[in-house]
Amino acid sequence: MAKMIEENGPSSHIGMQGELSSSSRGRQKLESLLNKNMRIRMTDGRTLVGLFLCTDRDCNVILGSAQEFLKSSDSFSQGEPRVLGLAMIPGHHVVSIEVESDSLADTQGFGSSH
Repeated sequence: MAKMIEENGPSSHIGMQGELSSSSRGRQKLESLLNKNMRIRMTDGRTLVGLFLCTDRDCNVILGSAQEFLKSSDSFSQGEPRVLGLAMIPGHHVVSIEVESDSLADTQGFGSSH
């Protein structure tokens, strides 16, 4: 996912034969993920789950209604998550991004990203 985000510029381009460029396709894919539940694993072992609201060139990600899960040896069995609300995850701390399973049917090919 990080590579996909880096390739997206502020503008879309249409090729000579009317086909969308990879930049435009990447942008459309990101737009299709807006307001989907995402699970983002971070370098310090924490996992944030929330609605994907936006990203930028530096791969920073904004999640809405975010919850934080602390690292545990037993998946997410260590008590209640901490409610964060609106959260910004710096791109250099993102290890993986996954679209939650209830919205996988809408994303075709973005099941679990690195």
